[in-house]
Amino acid sequence: MNIKVYGTLVVASLVLLIGQWLVATIPLLRKLTIPEPVAGGIVAALIVFGLHSFAHVNVSFDTSLQAPLMLSFFATIGLNANLANLKAGGPMLLRFLAVVVGLLVLQNAVGIGLALAFGVDPLYGLLAGSVSLAGGHGTGAAWGAVFTEHHGLQSATEAAIACATFGLIVGGILGGPVAQHLVKRFGSRDEATGTSGTTTDDAYAFEEPKAEQPTTPAAFINTLTLIAISLALGDALSGLIAGTPFELPTFVCVLFVAVLLANALALVGRPVAAHAVALIGNVSLALFLAMALMTLRLWDLAALALPVFTILGAQTLLMVLYAIFVTFRAMGANYDAIVLTAGHCGFGLGATPTAIANMQAVTARFGHSHVAFLVVPLAAAFFIDIANAIIIKLFLALPIYH
Repeated sequence: MNIKVYGTLVVASLVLLIGQWLVATIPLLRKLTIPEPVAGGIVAALIVFGLHSFAHVNVSFDTSLQAPLMLSFFATIGLNANLANLKAGGPMLLRFLAVVVGLLVLQNAVGIGLALAFGVDPLYGLLAGSVSLAGGHGTGAAWGAVFTEHHGLQSATEAAIACATFGLIVGGILGGPVAQHLVKRFGSRDEATGTSGTTTDDAYAFEEPKAEQPTTPAAFINTLTLIAISLALGDALSGLIAGTPFELPTFVCVLFVAVLLANALALVGRPVAAHAVALIGNVSLALFLAMALMTLRLWDLAALALPVFTILGAQTLLMVLYAIFVTFRAMGANYDAIVLTAGHCGFGLGATPTAIANMQAVTARFGHSHVAFLVVPLAAAFFIDIANAIIIKLFLALPIYH
């Protein structure tokens, strides 16, 4: 069954509506603060899995809109980034980066250690570590090809994609319950000493995906123009630096261009329309997550060998413990730290959009945390890929591989 691009868009929209209905009608989902796109997307993925496994019907979606939606989301993150606020949040960003790098190292240590304990090639442990979890599908597929070509590891790409699929699902599920646990134990925003209360109402526009965003057709078109410019220049920049030591994923280049555009316009007295940026960003994020989750091949997870499943289970436990005992405490043990922790669960196992969805679900229930929406996108988009590549190469230098 091949569903074309417009049909895929219809299904993605229905997935979002189903997610809204599920979260509104099932108290447990609200209590665990599960993002609506995650709730609906998992249901859709399970239906596709059932059709594949029991009815022997393979459902194929046209995902050509998925990449533009993701890039548009990152463009809105960049357009929303004010360098003055970045300067103010610099110390917290540096601290968060240290926490993120610590998890990358532990993920690879746990993956390789368990792989050796099971007697399988430790490269599988690396694939089930930061390569596919913090790295996501793109990084996992790229390194999987390297492991096959240069190290002779069979089915490395398939294993990497399956591990990334696991991480995307679990990362979207864990953030809410971890935040709920921390709020219950340490208090809500009203009881915590965070930095969230120092910003203006406009700063919160991107944090409220359900809020009405007052805008005009002119502001909407101007914002679309800036997003299109960011996508075009970001894609050109990505192609320009491809194959060089400065190579970065396209979404990072798009975000970088958007940051430069927004701050250049602010300098000449033409700031971007924050509410239009938030509106387009939240719509792009929701549709991207719906498409990403409903097109997951869950049968790839079912095909994983027991050792890799065990490693992924250990990585999940590591993420929970690290989030509660390291991320939360290192970031100040306040409400901002709770939201940052929910975001870390999202991209520590899944991807940046999952992190943002986790944080939106938490802030919609417990209150704003502007600093978290400043720190997490920059750390997850700009720095994690660079840090992850360096750490992976360091682990590959160990004399333990077959």
